[in-house]
Amino acid sequence: MQFEKQKPMKIKREVIGQMFNRAKKEAPIETCGYLAAKDGIIVASYELTNTDYSQEHFSFNPKEQFITLRGARAKGLEVCAVYHSHPFTAAWPSTEDIKLAYDPGLLYVIISLADGQEEIKAFRIRNQKVEPEILEVVNDG
Repeated sequence: MQFEKQKPMKIKREVIGQMFNRAKKEAPIETCGYLAAKDGIIVASYELTNTDYSQEHFSFNPKEQFITLRGARAKGLEVCAVYHSHPFTAAWPSTEDIKLAYDPGLLYVIISLADGQEEIKAFRIRNQKVEPEILEVVNDG
């Protein structure tokens, strides 16, 4: 089964930088959070605490999640993606990532620091099927 093709998701270069800076700072623990868009462009990242404090998986704090979602909406932003880091593995969903991807309406963004390289990829995950999505980086301003 193929997913319907969507327009590439645009993301500000500054947001990517924020995610990688945090991932490097908190490595070897996976970082996680939400990404929010305005007019079809991801303009904000919301850092959430990895309550599992793990190198291999993450979980959100439900209270922190609720506050973040409410705050983004109050700013007129649409939460459109979940992101997390892979400190040691490629930017591809793990078996656990696929199993826990509950919201088919969200984009799942993974940033990798494996082998000292920076890599970012996005995916749609529906019914445990993974479909890569294009992320189009746009300059700030």
